[in-house]
Amino acid sequence: MNEKMILVQYAIKKYENEATLIEKLQPILSAKDIQRTIDTLIGTQKVRRIGPETIQNNESHTELPDMPDNLKSVIDQL
Repeated sequence: MNEKMILVQYAIKKYENEATLIEKLQPILSAKDIQRTIDTLIGTQKVRRIGPETIQNNESHTELPDMPDNLKSVIDQL
């Protein structure tokens, strides 16, 4: 799994509201990259949509991947 997907999954864990998630990630990724990554994660059932605004990691289906050391500070700063 690439670092972009891992970053988005951990950001989803921190901010389940999609609008907030996109706002927090935009300094790091383009809106198009964020949306594409969310769509990929939903398609692979690693993430699920709960209602129109909420996204949630599907931890009952798959575990969160290990976070690379270089992403820990990025996630903490979101």
